[in-house]
Amino acid sequence: MSIEALTLLFFGSLLLFIFLGVPLAFVLGGVSVVFLYFTWGFDSFYMVVSQIWGTMNSFTLVAIPLFVFMAMILERTGVAKDLFRTMHLWFGGVRGGLAIGTLIICAIFAAMVGISGAAVVAMGTIALPAMLARGYDKNMALGVINTGGGWGILIPPSILMILYALISGVSVGKMFAAGVGPGILLILLTATYILIKAHLRPDLAPALPPEERGTLKEKILALKSIALPVLIVVMVLGSIIGGITTPTEAAAMGVLGSLISAVMYRKLSFALITEASLRTFKLTGMIMWILFSAHAFSAAYQSMGAQALIEGFMAMIPGGDWGVIIAMMFILFLLGMVLDPVGIMLITLPVFLPIVDAMGFDPVWFGLLFVLMMEIAYMTPPFGFNLFYLKGIVPPGITMKDIYRSVIPFVIIELVGLGLLMIFPQIVLYLPEKFF
Repeated sequence: MSIEALTLLFFGSLLLFIFLGVPLAFVLGGVSVVFLYFTWGFDSFYMVVSQIWGTMNSFTLVAIPLFVFMAMILERTGVAKDLFRTMHLWFGGVRGGLAIGTLIICAIFAAMVGISGAAVVAMGTIALPAMLARGYDKNMALGVINTGGGWGILIPPSILMILYALISGVSVGKMFAAGVGPGILLILLTATYILIKAHLRPDLAPALPPEERGTLKEKILALKSIALPVLIVVMVLGSIIGGITTPTEAAAMGVLGSLISAVMYRKLSFALITEASLRTFKLTGMIMWILFSAHAFSAAYQSMGAQALIEGFMAMIPGGDWGVIIAMMFILFLLGMVLDPVGIMLITLPVFLPIVDAMGFDPVWFGLLFVLMMEIAYMTPPFGFNLFYLKGIVPPGITMKDIYRSVIPFVIIELVGLGLLMIFPQIVLYLPEKFF
């Protein structure tokens, strides 16, 4: 069978079983094992086991359950509620102020937990009812929470960045440093859009009445709620950038910070630790099985000799090297509408990374573009995870159609940010080059 036919059959089988609802780990592993047997024979399985064993011995993987556990603890403390009260007082007097305050809280959560769902659930529960009760347009409120919640995988620490570093071989510390500039850029772009929109249409995001804005004393006292989140961020990112810890050890620092937070809010209990541990075990187990099955996928893909086919196809794309990068981003955008971001990463990176390397692009810069596209995948219909997180907590009057419609302008903003990162790569690379 020709390479072309074999490649179509291979990827077609993957997509078929994914759309049938078979769990991703079983699809990647099962289809890959079948193709490995018929291309290389039984001996190929020894290579897959060897690769999996090497991954299991990776010290970096320890960071994943630690960051997940940290997120599970913080999700159940009073951090989000107090942060929103502070933003309510400081930004409420500005048109669109509650929306901008919500964005800032989402960014703070992203800098603490490393996953997407935590901020969406917290802000959907706290900020959404507050904005709707004060006359905010529901599309504006939903879109802000959706886009801000997705920053959990872009602003370091990020579990998706750890996985990318494992697959690509780049430094986790460099990936974390690379996420800071783009995160700030997206906050500024989104906040600018909200301010302009609120100025042109005051009814969409009205300022709070004077009696709700608080006195100067209340505002200053409310700032104490920022102390614990800042402490956790410094413990995690500060220890990495300062060269005190590795990213894995910094994850343990983050867990310590989350436990301190739970103690301060009087939420620490055996029941909380038990629930957080069980949820961490389930989520980490899912990630690990997908990662191991991805080794089988990578081995099967390489065994078919299809790398040359893909490189030849990419060479036919107009626009040279930049045309190829844009085509890759477009493919990721389409896949993000229907597949899980971790699955997209494990399916596409074995194909994309050798091509990116051959064209001479920086793998850290490409990794950041990749993670940004995965963030967009979390918020794009029909299967973006954040959409379903949000649907589970919104008031009964808000439909899935409302949630789908609310993301459109914010996806455009994210794509504008992607374009700026492609045009000005130093936004991504300045900190990694400075600190590493």
